[in-house]
Amino acid sequence: MVDYTIGTFDWVPDLPRGYVRDIRLRWALEEAGLPYGVATTPFRDRTDDHFRHQPFGQVPWLSHGEISIFESGADLLHIAESSGKLMPEDAMGRSSVIKWLFAALNSVEMAVLPFTIFKFTGDEAQTPGRQALDGFLAARLGHVDAYLAHREWLAGAFSIADIVMVDVLRLADRFDALEDHPNCRAYVERATTRPAFKKALQDQLDHFAAAD
Repeated sequence: MVDYTIGTFDWVPDLPRGYVRDIRLRWALEEAGLPYGVATTPFRDRTDDHFRHQPFGQVPWLSHGEISIFESGADLLHIAESSGKLMPEDAMGRSSVIKWLFAALNSVEMAVLPFTIFKFTGDEAQTPGRQALDGFLAARLGHVDAYLAHREWLAGAFSIADIVMVDVLRLADRFDALEDHPNCRAYVERATTRPAFKKALQDQLDHFAAAD
């Protein structure tokens, strides 16, 4: 029985494959051992139904019964809360996971994304603005690197916070931004050797390749 359904694109170009954020949901559901399905929406033609699920025309969204949730962080929080997986039940443990989930989405991802946009577009001009953004990213990565110096995972056991943080950091690592942050790089390597991640990644790649 399929309890959860991930909404994602039917196809994307080669460049973002492996990094489309539905991988976060796939990974979480694989880690939790929960059955799920995948529903698609056209990449080239955003439909009214797509905007009803995701008002910005992005992916993913999560359907669970009558509930439809957009934004990957909200989706993961729902998976954890509805299943009792990937987040502790005690208040202290929950608060630790939740704060690191939001840190990954805000403090870290907001620094990584401008950097990767420059890299994707091939714009390497070292303007003062670009230098400021690069410094901002280095500072944020430095804080995460220091935190991970003596920790395997962010909040005790592996959790939804790690899924988001690793996904954000591996995008930075795609362009060698973790070169000076060995604890971050080791953390990404630990997480991406997990069987659930490997399956989620391969399933996403296969999904998009099937539409070529």
